[in-house]
Amino acid sequence: MRRTVFNEDHEAFRETLRAFIEAEVVPEYDEWLAAGQAPRDFYYKLADLGVFGIRVDEEYGGAGIDSYKFEAILYEETARAGITFGGSGVHVLLGLPYVKLLATDEQKKRYLPKFVSGEEMWAIAMTEPGTGSDLAGMKTTAKLSEDGTHYVLNGSKTFITGGVHADQMIVCARTDAPSAEDRRHGISLLVVDTKSEGYSIGRKLDKLGLKTSDTAELAFVDVKVPVENLLGEENKGFYYLGHNLASERWGIAYGAYAQAKAAVRFAKQYVQERTVFGKPVAHFQNTKFELAACQAEVDAAEAVADRATEALDAGELTPAEAASAKLFCTEVAHRVIDRCLQLHGGYGFMNEYPIARLYADNRVNRIYGGTSEIMKSIIAKDMGL
Repeated sequence: MRRTVFNEDHEAFRETLRAFIEAEVVPEYDEWLAAGQAPRDFYYKLADLGVFGIRVDEEYGGAGIDSYKFEAILYEETARAGITFGGSGVHVLLGLPYVKLLATDEQKKRYLPKFVSGEEMWAIAMTEPGTGSDLAGMKTTAKLSEDGTHYVLNGSKTFITGGVHADQMIVCARTDAPSAEDRRHGISLLVVDTKSEGYSIGRKLDKLGLKTSDTAELAFVDVKVPVENLLGEENKGFYYLGHNLASERWGIAYGAYAQAKAAVRFAKQYVQERTVFGKPVAHFQNTKFELAACQAEVDAAEAVADRATEALDAGELTPAEAASAKLFCTEVAHRVIDRCLQLHGGYGFMNEYPIARLYADNRVNRIYGGTSEIMKSIIAKDMGL
């Protein structure tokens, strides 16, 4: 079936990006994996390519294109090559929407030019050791100073992707106690300079997959945050988090679909080259049936991902629709990648093969951005159940 979601400009970007990946990433990728993160200077290369400024207004150095379709191509091409771009995804997909939605004109002038150039990398710190999906239970606090010039930030965060390289961190913290009627009340979003006194990076976490993205623990001890760094209104942070979850979950859904599509490509190539009992593995009926079934699932996931992309660009993607897309695409990717690894036999368990890395990278998709169980709850509630 012919896709209609991309036009000639998108395909030209795809060609440029594919050439960039082959020249700048593939030759160095094993070193990234060994180091456990992409090198900091790589993000300047992405900035020079224009990746960080696609959805940023021209007055701040961006392209001013209000569309997520170029980011969709990023997901497809990185998965196709069996690589990731480190923690850069959180910079654009998670950091940028908060600045665009909440920042004042003064804040945008201060933040966005360095965001686009890669001079300042962004991340967001939500999860705490004891909260997980229950963001209303966070205990990190930001208390206003007596003279009203700054907040004093104390607490800790964990599982923070981009936490090592980040220059600016959006920290979710309690500026007021929860009310009896609404425990979500009292959370605010603060932009924290990671060079601030009292801000420290703890362990760089050793993950099952996504080895090139820097994920860390953070600690704040009496960190002074200027009141000018408050994003949006005080105590409205939980609402803002919910508002941007739709785009975050779209990204996870689309990335999972792209991984499933790549897995079929890797498996098809492998079974055509690998011989067993004197014949290519692709010759056997079971191989054909398995790959055919996987392709059918990928086709369905592609339709869901494309529909969600169009809805997101139109500003019409609802929380329930985003949850549905994430649930479906991540579950499809889980099944497809597992079956494609099986077709590789023992070699599928070797990290030198991209299917093995893909298997590990994919697993978190059903956890972060809200677990599959949370997605089902959101969908059920939207159904009136």
